[in-house]
Order: sequence, then structure tokens, then C-alpha cells
Amino acid sequence: MITISNFQDFEQYKGQELGISAYHKITQDQINKFAEATLDRQWIHTDPERAAQESPFKATIAHGYLTLSLIPYLWQQIVSIQNLKMEINYGVESLRFGQAVRVDSEVRLKAKLSDIVNLRGTVKATVEVTLEIKDEKKSAFNGEAVFLYHFHS
Repeated sequence: MITISNFQDFEQYKGQELGISAYHKITQDQINKFAEATLDRQWIHTDPERAAQESPFKATIAHGYLTLSLIPYLWQQIVSIQNLKMEINYGVESLRFGQAVRVDSEVRLKAKLSDIVNLRGTVKATVEVTLEIKDEKKSAFNGEAVFLYHFHS
């Protein structure tokens, strides 16, 4: 794990791979809770029996946005941000979903620091993110997550 306490700590990793998180198993319970929280209760996510018979995946699949929502959790396994006043999830750019994530699949985040800018005391970090699916060649998604960090002086 990399520890970051200020802009200079971050800047040294520009253009470099930062690491890979541990695997996280996506369960049906997690999918169901996400469906309830977002009101997206499509059967392909929430009905295992129907999905087994009618879905091309032969199982329920995680919502694409559920997989995307794992970025902050998995990111914290790669980089430890210290001396922090506030962190803001600023945006996601160039995101493409590559493959559905079947229930009980394990996923992990791979991160590379694409860009880092000091905007008058606010650090804007653009991180190339890939969500890998265990034992699959294609990733669940690729894109760039953008974070804003406000460090203590």
C-alpha cells in the first residue's frame, strides 16, 4: 500500500501503476441491497431463477453502477491518504463497461495515476481504473476516476 500525505507524495507516482486491491466477492445479497437502494429491480439482477433460465449469463449479474460504486472501497486498499481535511469524488471519465459481473464473482481494482495537478491547494488526481474479474480475460470496466483532495497545511 502506498501512503500519501501531500501533493509531492502523490506527484512522484504520476504515470505509474499504483497497485491492485484485494478481491471482493459480489453476492446476491449485495446486489439485492443495491437494487433496493437505487430502485433498479430488474429481474436480471434480482431474480436468480428467472436469470438462470432466460439470461444469456445463466445467473444474475451485478448492476454496472454497483461495480462502479466499489471504486472508493477498493481504492482505499491501494492508497492510504493521510493528513486529509476532505476527499471528494469529483467524476468518472471515459468509462466503458466491458463485461457483466455474474453473482458470486470476485473483482479487484487496478489503479494507475494518470495525472496529478495542484489547483491552489486542492489536489486533483486522475486515476486510470480497471475492475478485473477473477478468472476472466475481459474487465468489468475501464475508465478514469477523478478525486479532489484537500490536505491539512
